[in-house]
Amino acid sequence: MAAATPRRQPTLDEVAERAGVSRSAASRVINQAPHVSRATREAVERAIKEMGYLPNRTARALATRQTGIVALAVSHDDPELFADPFYAQIIVGVSSVLEDTDLHLLLCLASSGRGRSRLTNLLRTRGVDGIMLMAMSEDDPLNRIVGQAGLPAVYGGRPSHFEPQWYVDSDNLGGARLATEHLVGLGRTRIATIRGVLGSEAGDARYRGYREAMVMAGLTPHGVVEGDFTEAGGAAAMRVLLDSHPDLDAVFTASDNMAAGALRVLTEAGRSVPGDVAVVGFDNLGIAERTDPPLTTVHQSIQALGKEMTRMLLALIAGQDRTSIILPTRLVLRGSA
Repeated sequence: MAAATPRRQPTLDEVAERAGVSRSAASRVINQAPHVSRATREAVERAIKEMGYLPNRTARALATRQTGIVALAVSHDDPELFADPFYAQIIVGVSSVLEDTDLHLLLCLASSGRGRSRLTNLLRTRGVDGIMLMAMSEDDPLNRIVGQAGLPAVYGGRPSHFEPQWYVDSDNLGGARLATEHLVGLGRTRIATIRGVLGSEAGDARYRGYREAMVMAGLTPHGVVEGDFTEAGGAAAMRVLLDSHPDLDAVFTASDNMAAGALRVLTEAGRSVPGDVAVVGFDNLGIAERTDPPLTTVHQSIQALGKEMTRMLLALIAGQDRTSIILPTRLVLRGSA
């Protein structure tokens, strides 16, 4: 039996002929150019649908000087990072916005020298139309690389060492203040914190919020230990706090993952939660509902963070200006505090 002959793809000229318009008019519709009449656009779109026309991506890129690709770069080496619920939710938010476009998403791990080199080449050769960046530390060379590229760039989370032109962030400071004020309102006075990584804006801002609430309540921080936003890091930090401040009666942790680790160590140490020690987390990830007891935490809309980053980047690629955004946070009460 002879193999079926592949179906020939219609050409742009044939689409234009079917629509009853010029080739240049059909091209303007396909490339989403402005100043095309509604009748022309509808006729071309109808012809495209009827004929099954697929634009030549290479030709379209040459015509529009766009690749049809946007990058999401995370300054981290571990591929398992994308299994972290936080980053998984970011990707869900980004993807949900891109679903309504013809753009493709490129994920980049860019902490190692090789990863940065690949991303540098990608940006220098204009291999993407724009980039979104996550988990940027103060001394990260990726900041300089992106700044030199001259491409639209949106930061997820405001870097602690400079304020980029475009970023989307959550109200980390206000959320941490809410969490600490809640612990104070419960009558807790020996409130420790497991803070985030030094030099990260999320970690620094949440620590500032904790300190502000403590000062306003006339209290002194009762133990401060740095964590790394992981469950293992939270467990290690909680052990340090119990050794150095065994009389603590509350802990604000800068992430739910760290709070889960802290709860496990408290249980192992025979401390009841919230009876002996009240615990509040930050993020409102799925793990917050599965801890024992369920975790009181600060909710930030992580999917919304990914969505707003993407919307902002798409607007910048289209030549529209945007202002940076701070998304609200709120306290979610459960059993741990």
